[in-house]
Amino acid sequence: MSLIKQLWIAIILTMTLAFGGSLIVSVLSARHYLEQQLQVKNIDNATSLALSLTQLDKDPVTVELQVAAQFDAGHYRFIRITSPTGQVMIEKVYRGELVGAPLWFAKLIPIHAEPGRALVQDGWKQFGTLTLASHDQYVYKSLWEGTLELLIWFVLGSLAAGALGSLAIRIITRPLHDVVGQAQAIAQRRFLTVAEPRTPELRAVTIAMNDMVSRLKSMFAEEASRLEVLRQRVNHDAITGLATRDYFLSHLREILSGEQFGSLGSLVVVRLIALDELNRKLGHKQADELLRQLGKVLYDSGTDRIGQRAGRVKGGEFAVVCPTQESATAAAQEIHSLLMRDWLPQWATEFPDELFHLAAVGYERNQSPGDVLTRVDQALAQAQAKGPNSWYALDTANSGRSFSVPAEQWRTLLTEAVSGGQLSLVFYPVVSGSKGTANTLHQEGVIRLSVAGQPLMPAGDFMPMAAKLNLTAPIDLSVVKLAIEHLRKGKGDVAVNLSAETIADFTFRNQLIQLLQGYPDLCKRLLFEVPEYGVYRQFDAFRDLSRSLKALGCRVGIEYFGQRFAESDKLATLGLDYIKVHPSYIRDIGQNVGNQDMLRGLTKMAHALGIVVIALGVESMDDLPLLAELGFDGATGPGVA
Repeated sequence: MSLIKQLWIAIILTMTLAFGGSLIVSVLSARHYLEQQLQVKNIDNATSLALSLTQLDKDPVTVELQVAAQFDAGHYRFIRITSPTGQVMIEKVYRGELVGAPLWFAKLIPIHAEPGRALVQDGWKQFGTLTLASHDQYVYKSLWEGTLELLIWFVLGSLAAGALGSLAIRIITRPLHDVVGQAQAIAQRRFLTVAEPRTPELRAVTIAMNDMVSRLKSMFAEEASRLEVLRQRVNHDAITGLATRDYFLSHLREILSGEQFGSLGSLVVVRLIALDELNRKLGHKQADELLRQLGKVLYDSGTDRIGQRAGRVKGGEFAVVCPTQESATAAAQEIHSLLMRDWLPQWATEFPDELFHLAAVGYERNQSPGDVLTRVDQALAQAQAKGPNSWYALDTANSGRSFSVPAEQWRTLLTEAVSGGQLSLVFYPVVSGSKGTANTLHQEGVIRLSVAGQPLMPAGDFMPMAAKLNLTAPIDLSVVKLAIEHLRKGKGDVAVNLSAETIADFTFRNQLIQLLQGYPDLCKRLLFEVPEYGVYRQFDAFRDLSRSLKALGCRVGIEYFGQRFAESDKLATLGLDYIKVHPSYIRDIGQNVGNQDMLRGLTKMAHALGIVVIALGVESMDDLPLLAELGFDGATGPGVA
């Protein structure tokens, strides 16, 4: 039972005892007063009637008429005259029923008033003894009405006290609600601080909990910073800050084989001419500054472009993968313009003739990295032949594209796909355990678009266009409906992806919550995940959506996690259920000791928050034992059956 309920019960019991005791005392006091008044009335009436009878002739008829007149004129229960020998001479008794008050009330609170007695004289002789008792029904009526009035006032007083008590409890327990909410948030893996209340007892509890939360946040922030430093040291070049060769090639392989991006993209390579000569002419310090500035220009070229990443693949060779740019020519022109504007002018006086060559090639999904790099070497040779600081692009890889839709027709195609049932889900397992003993944690539902005469299109081929046309919300809602339909027909859990552009759509969020409220039994089997870049781009919106989904019983996670370790301390406020680590850290994990240390620290930090950690992009079941040793709870990828 909650503390608020216990407080209310205590207040109700106290008020009941106080009002009940007051009511009983008041009723009994009123009864005692009325009994006294009734007894005085009996004595007075008896004395008065006896005096009247004493003055009359003692004719039996006359006496009886006088008694009858008095009985009829007054309100008496009985009037009786007895002789000195005890014989009843005259008696008048009221035979009616009690009126003005319930019979049970009269039995519960009986009135005991002594009858009035007086002597009736006949000259110097005693004629008889007069005994009379006034009727007590008027006493009961008065007592009943007084009790009802008192009870009504008590009820009104109780209601008023209850209203004031409710307001007082609301004010007093407001800090308690904050403390309870904080405790519930901690139970949901959300570490929040609350304002300290004025109540000393609650303030002590709040200070202790806030201190615990602050310590946890500080610990997670320190661990996140340590992991970020380790990630930078292992996967980034010390001079330029760009991705190392292994990390860049791992990212390139993920783009070529994965479905996060479109089937077409570009790879741009910048080759410095005679790096050794640069070091000799400029000196190591100034040469490093040249490389650092080059790295900054290449890194900044990917600002606001999802998936675009620059790396240092050789000593004087740098590459930029552009998954959102299908035209190699456009990619080459853009980066070449940036170099000519932001980098080359600072070094042109040192190298007026020739400093670099730039080449770009287009690629297609499932093309091998070796094939792409071979074509880049050919393009670099062409760029060198064109002269100093020149560029060359090969767009021939794009010629194999089998499906092309003009931009203006995409809206019609996607709108009809949503309404016409051309969207579907394919499912990939997420497993735990080792080869031969792997258990399925859940199925990941990945969207596909059906177009007449074409193979199913993965999300990377049409979701970027859907984002440009602001159509991700209806598509994501259709995905959730497909997942619900799958859950209704089968067993197990299903995870679906929400677009980064969708989570901030208030209308979509309302529609999603209304949809899920119709399937409360399926919510606990439904998982939602959002790409990491979308989470941090719309952090407040994601946090609110996450709380709404978790309130319905759904689980929430982050996909492609690990590109922004510096902000990982924010996870302490989200209450996540799981994260899926980016494939670029998972590929060739057996040969990368640095990434092993980093991932081991990541899993420890996540487990401290109660977050399940899943590896993406696993290429072989043989990697599962090592991943389990590093602390991973599950894995998925092309090598997971």
